[in-house]
Amino acid sequence: MEELQEKNLKAPDWVQDNKIHEVLFCKAFLEKHPMICINDTFFTVNGRVSDENKLKKEILEWIEPYVTSGLVKKISSLLDMLRVKCYSPPLSVHTDRIHLANGTYYLSGEFSPEKDFCVNRLPVSYDPEAAVPSQWLAFLDQLLYPEDIHTLQEYMGYCLIPTTKAQKMLFLVGKGGEGKSRVGLVMHAMLGDNMNTSSIQKVETNPFARADLEHLLVMVDDDMKLEALPQTNYIKTIVSAELPMDLERKGQQSYQGRLNVRFLVFGNGTMKSLYDRSEGFFRRQIIITVRDKDKNREDDPFLAEKLCSEKEGIFLWALEGLRRLIQNNYHFTISERTKVNMESAIKEGNNIVEFMESEGYFLFKSDSQITSKDFYAIYELWCDDNTTKPVTSKSFSTYLSQHEREYNLEHNNKVRNNQGRRVWGFWGIEPIVKVFV
Repeated sequence: MEELQEKNLKAPDWVQDNKIHEVLFCKAFLEKHPMICINDTFFTVNGRVSDENKLKKEILEWIEPYVTSGLVKKISSLLDMLRVKCYSPPLSVHTDRIHLANGTYYLSGEFSPEKDFCVNRLPVSYDPEAAVPSQWLAFLDQLLYPEDIHTLQEYMGYCLIPTTKAQKMLFLVGKGGEGKSRVGLVMHAMLGDNMNTSSIQKVETNPFARADLEHLLVMVDDDMKLEALPQTNYIKTIVSAELPMDLERKGQQSYQGRLNVRFLVFGNGTMKSLYDRSEGFFRRQIIITVRDKDKNREDDPFLAEKLCSEKEGIFLWALEGLRRLIQNNYHFTISERTKVNMESAIKEGNNIVEFMESEGYFLFKSDSQITSKDFYAIYELWCDDNTTKPVTSKSFSTYLSQHEREYNLEHNNKVRNNQGRRVWGFWGIEPIVKVFV
């Protein structure tokens, strides 16, 4: 009895009649741990609280001396009350500054040690005197061709601020073993919890995966699957996101959220789609081919640690790329090699392009015509000759009608077939091979 009385004498003011006064508890807790809550997610001046278990552990330590039963339920109740107590509308998105471990860097060149509430605070410090990241630069010389290093530099800088203005995702493609994934580890050293590792396929097909990207700056796919995507609309929307999109978490009502995440993908091939052959799918990709692994290279098991130890210098290097990107109005420096990669990806993902560049099957001739049915039959013959799978007749005609200006064609229903009937077809094509359909 005396022990209980002594305990009550020492109890804080949020313990009343041996019960937790939730409002007073939240007030005291927030005085010690200032936070705001946006869409049920907590934020401090250090950014998003990515692990709520730490909050629960802290709450437990506060109330454990005064609550003897139902602790788990009480902790959940207090956590919900904290969400209400520190509710905040979404923070303004600033693309003119970067929140860092030791303050705020403004792209104008100013630095302030002050910290404000923010969605993304990076675990790297601004140090204008940081040494040149020599090991990182040497690593890039082995990994990339010289003309592609600027592209990576700009993209890593692009990932430092919450914007999708460039509307691009970056692919580093190689045969394997070159060290591509080291880039992802360095990004994580600079971005911390503002980056996660997931799968492009999961983002496109899992209804809950998009919500996991909220408040993130980068998603890394460390080993992209080569299977074709059944659809691409979510990926395309996220890469060029300008408006809030519908997000859904398991067991919760969907809501409108804004995504500013960028995709950094490593793999042994390019991204493919089962059905999407549109320009919008391909123009959002930057595909960099890495150098083949030097057969005489001796792998360093501590390379990642060495590179991450230079993160302050790498940050300054990436910041230089960001400035260059902004000066170029968010247009990346693209090498001729990378442009060829893009053209190859388009042809690989859409063999109609390669067919339209073929010889011996048809001629471009302004006063000639061909029915859609006959032209598709010629295309099927070309696919059979080249052991490639044809797209559907509808996809074939749709693609050509969308690109008729590019090929100087006219798609209409005034073409005459062999029976003299008017059918859909193309003006500007004369067949060379005869295919009977």
